[in-house]
Amino acid sequence: MKRFLAFIFLAVMAFSACTPKRSHSVDFYYWKSKYAIGETEKEYFLQLNSRRLFLRLFDVDIENDIAVPVGQIQSFNKEQLPGEDVEVVPVVFITNRTFQHYDADEEIEKLVANVCSGINHYLQDVEYAEIQIDCDWTAGTRDAYFRFLKSLAEHSGEKISCTLRLHQIRDRQKTGVPPVDKGSLMCYATSSPTEGMTRNSILDMELLKSYTANINDYTLPFDVILPIYSWGIVTNHLGKVKLINGLTEDDLQTPLFEKMDGDRYLVKEDAFLQGMYINKGFTIKIECISNELLSEAKHYLDNQIKRDFGWVYFHLSKGFLTRYAIDELK
Repeated sequence: MKRFLAFIFLAVMAFSACTPKRSHSVDFYYWKSKYAIGETEKEYFLQLNSRRLFLRLFDVDIENDIAVPVGQIQSFNKEQLPGEDVEVVPVVFITNRTFQHYDADEEIEKLVANVCSGINHYLQDVEYAEIQIDCDWTAGTRDAYFRFLKSLAEHSGEKISCTLRLHQIRDRQKTGVPPVDKGSLMCYATSSPTEGMTRNSILDMELLKSYTANINDYTLPFDVILPIYSWGIVTNHLGKVKLINGLTEDDLQTPLFEKMDGDRYLVKEDAFLQGMYINKGFTIKIECISNELLSEAKHYLDNQIKRDFGWVYFHLSKGFLTRYAIDELK
């Protein structure tokens, strides 16, 4: 019996040794309105052998019943790309309500033409082979959005990808599978920061697992977007909430703020915090992605998803990157 057990143990070890560890490419989003990539961003990008930069160029929203570009990128310069052979993937965020207003074929065709024109305007001297659309579509806007994606592929002649929210994976029978070449699954924003939950609204492992229980049934190939950002959730005396992006606990290590329970702070005096005026008595909850949480999420997804995929981090910014060692992002 002992010999038999020893044989089984050695067989398992030999099989494990022969099974190569799955590797994943590592790429980044850039999601700031003002384009500025410094040496730190370049170092991480190059050290991680990244190739693709998903570059948000502008948003599209409805103003006076017309779809218009907003939040356009400023100061983009291809000479400041983080590497010589960077594959730029232009990204355009389109609000869901845009497709609530733009449903007719002629409206969708006009929207496609304007989006293509806007992309070419900002990337005049940059070659690209893929366009990504970011939209939190619903069952009600599914038809209009999918017609837009098909038309965009025909009009641009490029590969089309789109972002996927977790609820769109779980509820695919209602929201459908978009007619694109590839998806980018957003494994974050698992709950709303305005709901006052005790969980981390950026990434909660219990919720992530519930959304991705049947992820291998999803027919569209996809990469996985992971968060490395943080924010502060500011709550006033009436319970109203605002966000301060990029805030960390280090920013609150002054006498103006008193540590409460967990990750919450009490504002002791009226003050400005990263341009926002906050009053005495307000509370601030810091939400971030610790090294341990990021590692746990990667380990889970690596084992849960039974297909090849790459990691894409949101997003390429010195303030977020330096919280992690380069090896922790591989």
